[in-house]
Amino acid sequence: MSTRASRTRMLVAAALTAATLTLTACNNGEGTQDEGASTGSASTASTTPSAKTGGGTSTGAGETDQEGSASEGSAGGAADSSGTTGSKSSSGSTGASGSTGSKDDSVSSSIPCSSATTRMAATEVSRPLNHMLLTVTNIGSKNCDLTGHDLTGYPAVRFDEAQSVPPPFEDSKPQAVVTLAPGESGYASVLLTSADGSGSGGYTAKSLAVYIDPSESAARPSLPAKGVYVDDSIRVSYWQSTMADALKW
Repeated sequence: MSTRASRTRMLVAAALTAATLTLTACNNGEGTQDEGASTGSASTASTTPSAKTGGGTSTGAGETDQEGSASEGSAGGAADSSGTTGSKSSSGSTGASGSTGSKDDSVSSSIPCSSATTRMAATEVSRPLNHMLLTVTNIGSKNCDLTGHDLTGYPAVRFDEAQSVPPPFEDSKPQAVVTLAPGESGYASVLLTSADGSGSGGYTAKSLAVYIDPSESAARPSLPAKGVYVDDSIRVSYWQSTMADALKW
């Protein structure tokens, strides 16, 4: 009986050992399930695309940079635009003053007409009788005023060696001094003798001196070869802007 008991105990011990080994094996199986937990860790690793999402946020930051660049470009465009406008405004102000200024200076400002800046011609006319027409032309580069003898607006004429100049027809005085632009002409008439023969001291003159400004040298237009007959009834008109106005007197 004791021998059986011993065997029985041995079998029980062996069974316990086998159970222990089985439990050990189960524990090893749980270790294999730990590898399944490692799959969970792979799931955790799958959150790495979340980091890529963060990369997407970084792309969003890139978009912000692009917007920043666009904003800078827009600001640059605005700066360029205002710069262009400023440039146009500046050039517009400058081209109008400079160009206009120099042109206006030469046209609007006037100097007294003189023998140095004009050309004089004397022509006998058939109507009115006993008259001569003086034509003065501005050959200078600036406007000039026909201020005339003693700044009164009529020419001082001397035939031959006359000691005095004839008086003007006062009614012929224009409302304003005649101004000649470059190339323009002014006119004055000279009554040589009275039409009714009431003049005296007549003679035939061979030369003529015309003073626009008494402080300047005289212009000496040529007379007909036969000369012109003058007497003490001689008169002159004020300078006129047209030939017709000059020959009214």
